[in-house]
Amino acid sequence: MRTEPKPTRLDRIFARLDREPVRPVLDVPRMTRHRVVLFGATLSFYLTIVLAVVTTSWLVRFDWQAMLFRPYQQWPGIHAFLDYWVVLGQRGPTAVMVAAWLGWRCWRQHTLRPLLAFGAALLLLNVTVGAVKYGLGRSGPHYATEVGSNEMWHWFQAGSDIFPSGHTANAVVTWGILAYLASTPRARRWLSALSAVLSLSVGLTTVYLGTHWLSDVLLGWAAGLLILLALPWFEPVIATAEAWILVLRDRWLAAVRRTAPRSAPAPVEAPVAVTPCPTADEEPAPVRETIPQSAARATRAPAYLAPGPHSTRSERTPVTPVGSRRPPHPERHPRGSAPAARPVTGA
Repeated sequence: MRTEPKPTRLDRIFARLDREPVRPVLDVPRMTRHRVVLFGATLSFYLTIVLAVVTTSWLVRFDWQAMLFRPYQQWPGIHAFLDYWVVLGQRGPTAVMVAAWLGWRCWRQHTLRPLLAFGAALLLLNVTVGAVKYGLGRSGPHYATEVGSNEMWHWFQAGSDIFPSGHTANAVVTWGILAYLASTPRARRWLSALSAVLSLSVGLTTVYLGTHWLSDVLLGWAAGLLILLALPWFEPVIATAEAWILVLRDRWLAAVRRTAPRSAPAPVEAPVAVTPCPTADEEPAPVRETIPQSAARATRAPAYLAPGPHSTRSERTPVTPVGSRRPPHPERHPRGSAPAARPVTGA
């Protein structure tokens, strides 16, 4: 009795993927009124943090208290784990992981929008966060020189580019882009909450390790959120870039097809005529030897030989022989005549 093989879990996953539409309808977020209100509130929070640090307010004092508390000495048991956890905010490893996932989505959905949106978000992150970092020039806790100061305007000192926190902003953008590109509202809500918790935990990890002030983490979280909220304004640019890239791809493929060497067709040899064998009473028909045209061209006399009456065999006119080809024999008689009587010998 033959039994069907039981499908594995991987087979069921691929079977479900095959049932997905080839070109699903993508839900592109728009700049709604709710998003504009969130963008304005986040921008106000961002400016408030910057103003509080520049004016050396209570937030700076709280930064110093958290730094002098030295969390890495209070809870040394989790230090090894948090050394690895903070990698979730580094741009290199996280960008590779997210880009691989979005590249698979591009292949499944036959669109370049996920990767282009991720590239646009990273570009905005580098420009905005990098400009504020080098513009304010705030030193980190390990490079602080005066207790209670805001450690601002140290442009030419080591470690003076930590405000806002790049780890926190990168975690918000890198993991939040998955929520931004989610295909359903429910997935978008869950991924938004997950990216917020993940980015805040990465930021607090930098405070635990003593590499950032607490205000750096708050400003980095607001900076990343501003980029995600502003992405719908760049959707027309992303769509134009996608169309332009596809046009360039089609032109390149057409040029490759035109310049590709075409294989020469195989030479077709002329058919060889087959002459039936003559019977004993019939004279054999003249046999004309037929050779391929390529062989005929190859057997022609070279151009450097002197001209003359010589010609190749294929160029000669066939001559039909006259008469019979049978050799003469004394006992043979011409066709149509009666044989002579044999002499009678003996008694």
